[in-house]
Amino acid sequence: MNLYLPYCNSLTEYKRFKTREVKCGDIGIGGDNPIRLQSMTTTDTMDTKATVAQSIRMIEAGCELVRITAPSLNEAKNLELIKKELVAAGYNTPLVADIHFTPNAAEHAARVIEKVRVNPGNYADKKKFEEIEYTDSAYKQELERIRQRFTPLVKICKEYGTAMRIGTNHGSLSDRILSRYGDTPLGMVESAFEFLRICEDLNYQNIVISMKASNAQVMVQAYRLLVQKMMETNRNYPLHLGVTEAGDGEDGRIKSAVGIGALLEDGLGDTVRVSLTEDPEFEIPVAKALVDRYSAEKIKLHQNIEPIPTENGKIRLPYDPYHYNKRESIAVLNIGGNNVPRVIADLSEKENITPSSFYPLGYNYSIPLDKWNITDLACDYVYAGDKTVSFEIPGTLGIIYNSNTWKDISTPVRQFPLFCGTEFLESEKIHPELNFVVVTKDVLTTDFLSGVKALDNVVLVADSFNPHAMPELRRQFITLAEHNCVLPVIIKRNYKNISEQDFQLGCSSEIGALLLDGFGDGTWIKQQNCTSLPIINSTAFGILQATRTRISKTEYISCPSCGRTLFDLQETTAKIRERTDHLKGIKIGIMGCIVNGPGEMADADYGYVGVGVGKISLYKGKEVVKKNVPSENAVDELIGLIKEHGDWVEKN
Repeated sequence: MNLYLPYCNSLTEYKRFKTREVKCGDIGIGGDNPIRLQSMTTTDTMDTKATVAQSIRMIEAGCELVRITAPSLNEAKNLELIKKELVAAGYNTPLVADIHFTPNAAEHAARVIEKVRVNPGNYADKKKFEEIEYTDSAYKQELERIRQRFTPLVKICKEYGTAMRIGTNHGSLSDRILSRYGDTPLGMVESAFEFLRICEDLNYQNIVISMKASNAQVMVQAYRLLVQKMMETNRNYPLHLGVTEAGDGEDGRIKSAVGIGALLEDGLGDTVRVSLTEDPEFEIPVAKALVDRYSAEKIKLHQNIEPIPTENGKIRLPYDPYHYNKRESIAVLNIGGNNVPRVIADLSEKENITPSSFYPLGYNYSIPLDKWNITDLACDYVYAGDKTVSFEIPGTLGIIYNSNTWKDISTPVRQFPLFCGTEFLESEKIHPELNFVVVTKDVLTTDFLSGVKALDNVVLVADSFNPHAMPELRRQFITLAEHNCVLPVIIKRNYKNISEQDFQLGCSSEIGALLLDGFGDGTWIKQQNCTSLPIINSTAFGILQATRTRISKTEYISCPSCGRTLFDLQETTAKIRERTDHLKGIKIGIMGCIVNGPGEMADADYGYVGVGVGKISLYKGKEVVKKNVPSENAVDELIGLIKEHGDWVEKN
C-alpha cells in the first residue's frame, strides 16, 4: 500500500470535480453546467454549403459545440461565412476552430467565432522525431520562442472573449517534450502546462484542457495526472474528454466508453466527444448515452462503501492510479497469475443447453467432421447454473454449475462449482482444483478472507447489485489488498432491461475502468431480457481489447475524419478491415492526414496516411516506408508491407 496525491473528489462515490466556468458564446462549460456534447465536421471547410448542412444535422442530433478544421488562413476566414449562414438559419450553436500548424489561422478564427482549439505539440513546432539533449538554458530558450509565437493568439482571445482549448494529443507531442519527458502521460500534461502558463501570465483563463490518445490506458492516466497537477496547484480548468482515433462500429463505441467512461466514473469531464469513423451526427447519440449515465437523475449514491484511508491529504492505495500494473494474483488452473483475463458466458437462463447454444460464444460444432471449431472470440467458461450439459464439450472450455447441481455431476471433467460467499467455507464437498466463489462487499469480512486467502483452488467472483457498481467493485479489490489476499478475481456485472447501446456503454465504462487499473482476471457479464449472446460475448472481448489486457483481433486506430481528410475514411477503413480483420494482435493506423501521425503511427504496427489528393504514405511503426502511393493501389501495397515484415497469415 502506498500514498498517492488524489486526482478526483472520491473513489467510493460519484462526486463531480468542480471546475471553473468557461464561456463559449452563450454556452457555459464546467462549473454547474451539464456535461456538454460536441463533434466535428468532416466536410471541406471551404465548401460552405456542405459544412453548414452537416453542422445543422449535428446540432439537431444534440451537438452543443461544432468543431470545424481550419488548416490554413483561407479556411479560418470562411468560418465567418459559415457562422453567418448558421445564424441566418436560426442556429446559434458555438463554433470551434481546430488549429494545428497555423497560428495565423488561429488568430483570425479567434476574432470571428467562439472558440479555438490549439494543439501544443504542433502549434509552434513541427515534428521531426529528433532526439535532442536540451540544456536547461536551451530548453528555456525554446519556451521563450513558444511564448512569442503563442502570445498574440492569447491576447486576441482575451480581447474578443474567445474561449480556447489547449488540446494535447499523445500522437503529436513535440520533439522538445519527447526529449525531456518521453512519450508519457507526464509529457502530455507538461505539453499543455507550457501553454497554460503563458495564458495565465497574460491573465487569460477562459480555457478548457484535453489529453487525448488512441490508447485508452494512456489517455486515462494523462487526464488523472493532469487533474492531480491542477489540484496540487489550485487550478480547476474544465476538461474535454475523448479517445482519439477510436474507430468505427462496436469497437469504436467500446473503446470510447472504456476511456471516457473511466474518467466520468470518477466525476471528471465537462465536455465529451466520441470520435467515430462515421458521420459526425452519429457520434452525438453515443456521447449522450454515455454522459446520461452520470446525470443527477440517474446516478446512484454509493451508500455504505467503506472510505479509502487517507493520510496528510493523500490516498492509501494498493495500486498506482498513474501507471498500469496488473494486480498480483496466483494462478488457479488457467485463471490469474500470468494468464490473460478469462471470459465467462452465462447460459443459465436458457431452457435447454445444446451444442447450438455454444455457437454465439465462439464454438461451432461440425457434424460431418465430429469436432468443434473454435474462433478467437471463444469464451473460456460457461455458467450453466442448474442446467446440465449432457454432450461432449470442447477441450478448451470449462462448465460452471451451481454448487448443489455440481455435487450430483457424475463426470466432473472440466466442470466446476459456484458457491455463494460463506457457503463455500461450510460446504462438505469442493473441487480439488477450481472453485468459483461469489463475493460482495458484505462478504469480504476478516473471517471470510482468513478462511480462503491461503487456498490455491479458489477464484473469487466480485459482484455488486448497486445499479452504479464500479466504485463498490473497486473497493472490493482494495479490501483484498488490505488483507493480503492474492486469489484471482472475476469481475461480474448484471444488466437487465436496457438497450443494446446502453448495455455496451455501461459495462465498457464499469469493467473497463477496473481493468485499466490492473484489476480483474476475467469478466462475467449477464444481460437479461434484451441483448443477444453474440453481442454480450463480443462486448466482453471488445472491452479486453480496448484495455489491451487481452488481444483477440486486429485493432484499427482510425481517425474520425475532418475537413483535412484526403480520402473517404469510412470506405477505406471498411476495405482495409475486410482484408485484414483476421490478423489477430496487429494494430493498423488509418489517418486522413498527417496532423496526428506519424505520432499515432508509433502506437500502431502499420500506418495508412493521406498525404495529398489520391496519395497515401505507408508506415511501419513511426517510419514512413512508402511515399505517395496512388490510393487505388494503396490497400494492396499495405498488404504487401505486412507480408514483407512477416505479419501476414492467410484467412481460413
